[in-house]
Amino acid sequence: MRADRVFAYGAAVGLLGDLLLGDPRRGHPVAAFGRAAGAVERGLWRDHRGRGALHTAVCAGGAVALAVAADRSVRTSAVASVALTAAATWAVVGGTSLGREARAVGGALAAGDIEVARERLPHLCGRDPQALDADGIARAVVESVAENTSDAVVGALVWGAVAGVPGLVGFRAVNTLDAMVGHRSARYRRYGWASARLDDVAGWPGARLTAVLAAVAGGDPRGAVRAWRADAAKHPSPNAGPVEASFAGALGVRLGGTLSYAGRVEHRPVLNGPGRAVRVGDIERAVRLSRRVSLLALGASVAGRLLATSLTGSRTETPAESLTESLAESRVMKGRTS
Repeated sequence: MRADRVFAYGAAVGLLGDLLLGDPRRGHPVAAFGRAAGAVERGLWRDHRGRGALHTAVCAGGAVALAVAADRSVRTSAVASVALTAAATWAVVGGTSLGREARAVGGALAAGDIEVARERLPHLCGRDPQALDADGIARAVVESVAENTSDAVVGALVWGAVAGVPGLVGFRAVNTLDAMVGHRSARYRRYGWASARLDDVAGWPGARLTAVLAAVAGGDPRGAVRAWRADAAKHPSPNAGPVEASFAGALGVRLGGTLSYAGRVEHRPVLNGPGRAVRVGDIERAVRLSRRVSLLALGASVAGRLLATSLTGSRTETPAESLTESLAESRVMKGRTS
């Protein structure tokens, strides 16, 4: 079976699995990767960019190498290839868990239980919940849903379309490393620099696709595009800016402003200034928009992969496939000359 069809069938089954099952309570592959990355950090950590770059290379490179090996081991079986792609897609996307956590916070706010909402908020983002009132928590949830739609779903599908299973796994590895060490704290300002910059690069295409699809799927396409063009560049993150601005315009709400991370106060620019303040009911609207964007992203990724194949020939090799076949050919040539 052609690689484009393997990705199409596998990604569809994997995303359906996430929609129906969500993330497992225990034994999640991403959690296992996080534990391994933590062990590597304990052995490598120094307040130095070079050590951080080595940490990124070991962890992300190791994950991609395992994915390449697994992908190569099932290449002769179409069923096994589709199953591996489906399993990888289900493991790396997290749209259902994202929506579940957002709705849990929204439900607590709707019931007037702000303390429960504050307890649940760290499941979505790293902001200091004690510094937020109900409206601030609702805004934080909508912003987190927007950003994580790109990070937890769309970006992975884009890289899966580009590089198959290694692309899916590699993107999730890079994104996880950024969450672990890529933030601006005293410990990770230098050590996490490489992970943060690599995540910026890896997240660039998925963030732009997310912004486009939010405009298409939202209730105000013109407002989404207008907010994206006017405000995205003001955001300190090159990828969160377009996504959050487009979501803000599509939902007709105002995002950004003052926030607090671990006691550090930040004053971020307002996104979609003409919009109204976020209300609790907007959390559900954001979750539904995220779901529509995720499904459209699957269609766009599959269509892009199929189109690339039709333009370049009957079979398009992924970068991982090209690499492994080149290594195999080099071993053959070495055997002939020895």
